[in-house]
Amino acid sequence: MSDLFNATPKKNEYSAKDIEVLEGLDPVRKRPGMYIGGIDERAYHHLVAEIIDNAMDEAVAGYATNIEVTLSENGYVTVKDNGRGIPIDPHPRFPDKSALEVITTTLHSGGKFGGNAYAVSGGLHGVGLSAVNALSAHMIIEVARDKKLYRQEYKQGKPITGVEFIGPVSNRRGTSVSFIPDTEIFGESVRFKPSTLFRMARTKAFLFRGVEVRWSCDSMLITGDDKTPTEQILKYPNGVADYLDYLMQNRSAVTPKPFTGRVELPDNEGAVEWAVCWPDDFKDGFSYSYCNTVITPLGGTHETGLRAALTKSIRAFADMTGNKKASDIMADDILNTAGVMLSVFIKDPQFQGQTKEKLVTQSATRLVENAIKDPFDHWLSRDIKSANLLLDFIIERSEERKKRKKTIETQRASATKKLRLPGKLADCSHKETTGTELFLVEGDSAGGSAKQARNRINQAILPLRGKILNVISASNDKILANEEIRDMTEALGCGRRDKYNEDTLRYEKVIIMTDADVDGAHIASLLMSFFYQEMPKLIENGHLFIALPPLYRLTQGGKSIYAADDEEKDRLLKTAFKNAKNVDISRFKGLGEMPPHQLKETTMDPQKRTLLRVMIPHKATEEEAEEVAYTSQIVERLMGTKPEYRFQFIQEHAKFVENLDI
Repeated sequence: MSDLFNATPKKNEYSAKDIEVLEGLDPVRKRPGMYIGGIDERAYHHLVAEIIDNAMDEAVAGYATNIEVTLSENGYVTVKDNGRGIPIDPHPRFPDKSALEVITTTLHSGGKFGGNAYAVSGGLHGVGLSAVNALSAHMIIEVARDKKLYRQEYKQGKPITGVEFIGPVSNRRGTSVSFIPDTEIFGESVRFKPSTLFRMARTKAFLFRGVEVRWSCDSMLITGDDKTPTEQILKYPNGVADYLDYLMQNRSAVTPKPFTGRVELPDNEGAVEWAVCWPDDFKDGFSYSYCNTVITPLGGTHETGLRAALTKSIRAFADMTGNKKASDIMADDILNTAGVMLSVFIKDPQFQGQTKEKLVTQSATRLVENAIKDPFDHWLSRDIKSANLLLDFIIERSEERKKRKKTIETQRASATKKLRLPGKLADCSHKETTGTELFLVEGDSAGGSAKQARNRINQAILPLRGKILNVISASNDKILANEEIRDMTEALGCGRRDKYNEDTLRYEKVIIMTDADVDGAHIASLLMSFFYQEMPKLIENGHLFIALPPLYRLTQGGKSIYAADDEEKDRLLKTAFKNAKNVDISRFKGLGEMPPHQLKETTMDPQKRTLLRVMIPHKATEEEAEEVAYTSQIVERLMGTKPEYRFQFIQEHAKFVENLDI
């Protein structure tokens, strides 16, 4: 029998002293991902979104008309509104603290639980302001109430002053929040991007027609090709209809006018506002949804209501006009190529998680469907000619969908025979594309571990021999002659360049899994360059990911924790292991040396792994189109045929390198 079962049982070292109780804002600083979704650039900017959401809640409630968003050269962001101002009087439950201090230093505190202070709001959990305070190196809050100005300062979530009376003010009211994120949490390299904050401010102005957002940014922060204005007043009287016009400014549509409207919900339950059009350029559509001015990138029940309303109305119009071809129309036929803006204001919305990426309020489906269906029926019947144009357009999309489905079913049934899949490919057994994953791994050794660690039902493995060809600097003939590229192209089955076909792609996710070292990073960059040049649609449609295997395994007694890099290793030694001296530190030299069960646990199990999605900026706006052009320029400079560009880049950026591993 294995030594594992014959070994003497270890002494139980787990006792009450090992149970930690986090108090105050410590949970936020210990686990920021739980509150803001991570510690990356997106989460960094999410801090500003939390503060702007609070200001917008004052505007939606009817107490504020102006919001100012300012980015200063020293890295501070200031959000100021002319609303009621956070209360500064002593809190009834904590008479030694002001309400302001309670709100900023206590989780789950605020004026949005009982419904008396706010009818509808984006802030729900009483976490936003206190979480931002916890993750800020320094925060200053000024409150103007009853013609008096008060101020309090905080450091890493803790007050460093009391609520100080500054003096009388006659022409000011509301709340001003100024903060700078803590480098202990986010690192030294992350900074606020003016373009991101400007788009955030502009979106809020689009979403509530009753507010004026004033943007300002220090001119020293606008660098390179960034065209973000240093100052601008943002006010849009037509709400999301103006937003749709902005996004469609360089595109034409099937119908002369978009379908727009706003409906106040019964019993003062809120409102639904929408703007929908159908671009006729056969490019991808877009869909943006919001609840109480908070963006919901993963959609939710409000989007379900809109889909149901549009689908039922289109089918009813087809029945009325006797168009029998419309019998098989589905919601995707109507909305996949549409441009959709949907904004709802409802009481007590329920979101999925603190970052509010998905609305899960069940009643929202019925509320939105009832609000939109009748107006869409009337919109179709008012202009029969335009409605028929739209119906024909949607029927074409339906016919294309059915043809694609037949092609996929035929191809999937005989994929192995038709594609002559490469011999090194360990394919999965699942017949449908949905849910399948292809791991591109570095070498046969890593491929062997990955094959043992995978789920054979939906995970396929393709080992690659060393570093693939740099396609940016290679001719088409050389690319076609490269065995590794041929293997990848055959395994994916979707073709390349102008022959790329999304419908024949054999896997839903393509995951680059290389060693966590310099060579692995180089191979990953070569693979990303390949997909960027040869299959850009695969990236744009969200199929390409990078796995993040750990570099270290730290073990002490029966406790093992993985660390992604040196920084995380050092942090874990100080925190999880409390500076213990007998911690065993194992460095993985490569994925091939990692036992299959560890590879599965850290890198391949969907429940435990971390994936980075590779993205190309979407070309929905003029600013983002400039980002795409800049991306192409960078790829050409770093991966192209002229080494002097790479040398220049290294010289320009060498001063920023930290912790070089040589």
